[in-house]
Amino acid sequence: MPTLISTPMRPKTNLLNFSRADMEVFFADMGEKPFRAKQVIQWLHQYGVDRFDAMTNLSKALRAKLEEVAEIRTPEVLIDQASADGTHKWLLKLDNGNSVETVFIPEKNRGTLCISSQVGCALECSFCSTGQQGFNRNLSVAEIIGQVWVANKALGWDPLANGKNERIISNVVFMGMGEPLLNFDNTVKTIDLLVDDFAYGLSKRRVTVSTSGVVPALARLKEVSDVALALSLHAPTDELRDVLVPLNKKYPLREVLDACTNYISGDTRRKVTIEYVMLDGVNDSVAHARELAKVLKGVPSKINLIPFNPFPNTQYRRSSDAAIVRFREVLIKNGLITLTRRTRGDDIDAACGQLVGQVLDKTQRQQNKRATG
Repeated sequence: MPTLISTPMRPKTNLLNFSRADMEVFFADMGEKPFRAKQVIQWLHQYGVDRFDAMTNLSKALRAKLEEVAEIRTPEVLIDQASADGTHKWLLKLDNGNSVETVFIPEKNRGTLCISSQVGCALECSFCSTGQQGFNRNLSVAEIIGQVWVANKALGWDPLANGKNERIISNVVFMGMGEPLLNFDNTVKTIDLLVDDFAYGLSKRRVTVSTSGVVPALARLKEVSDVALALSLHAPTDELRDVLVPLNKKYPLREVLDACTNYISGDTRRKVTIEYVMLDGVNDSVAHARELAKVLKGVPSKINLIPFNPFPNTQYRRSSDAAIVRFREVLIKNGLITLTRRTRGDDIDAACGQLVGQVLDKTQRQQNKRATG
C-alpha cells in the first residue's frame, strides 16, 4: 500500500478535484473500501462540509489519516455583490493573483448559477469583456466545482443546520469566463459531479455547456456526456462571424452547426440553444434575421436573443428594442422558437459578456493592444 503522507514536497490532495470515480481510486490507494468515496462525496457536495472531523460516519482513524494527506480547499470570496434584481456576483480569488467571477440568477421557478471554466479566455470574441482580457490558464476541477460550493454557502444553503436539502441552485451553466471545451477534462469531471446523485444530483437537462464551436471537442463530449448544449453563434454568415467570433476561421459555421446537430442526435426532444447577442447596426437587421433563419434550417434549436451589455472601451452598442422585436418576429415567422433574454445584473456588471475577474494575461494581448492603439 502506498504511503500517503503530506510533506513540503508532496502537498495535501484537494478532494474537491475528484469525481466519484477519482475518489474511489484515492481511497483504494489508502487501502479503504470504495464506498468511502460515496460517503465523502456526499459530505462535500450534498452537505457542504469542509472539515474531516464533521464526517461522522467515517472512523476516527480514517478522519485522522485524511487530515494528514488531504484538504478541502475552495476559492476565496473577495467580493460578494448583490444586484437590485436579486442577481449575485462573486469575485473568487485563485492563486498567483488571478481571480474569476461567478453569477447567480434567481428566477421564480429556478436558480441558475453561471460558472467560469478558465482564467480569461483565448478566443478573443470582440463583443465580450472576458475575451478582451487575454488568457492565463484552465481552472482545476476544484476551482470550477468550488464555485458551486461557495455559491451554495453564500446563499445560505446549510442542510445540516436546518435539516432541509432543498436546492437553491437548480441549474448550472458553463457560460462564465472561458471556453469550457478548451478545458475539456476538467469540465467533464465537473459535469460528473453536478449530475452525480451522491453529489449535486442535477438533471442532465439542467446543466448546460456553452461553446463557441470547438468542433473536435463536441464530438468527444457526445461520447461521455449528454448535458444540454448552447452555441455562442452571434452571426448568420462566416464573413461576419469571423469578426465577432474569430474561432470561426478555424471551424466555419456549417461545420459547427453540423457538430451541434450531431451532438443532440438520437433524441428528438433535444434542441441546441443558439445564443445571439444583438449589436446595433452589426448583426441585427431584418436581412440578418432572414439569413439566420436560413442557416438554422434543419438544426433542432431554440434561439436566445441577448441584448448587448456594454463594457469599457467597447466599440459596440446595444440594439434598440424595436430592432430586437423586428429580428425576433422574422425568426418566429420562419418557425424558430425565439426568446429575448432579459438582462440581469447589469448594475453590478454581472450580465452576459461583462465578466472580467483578474487575469494575468499570458497571451500579452492587452500589452499588444496598448502598443498598437
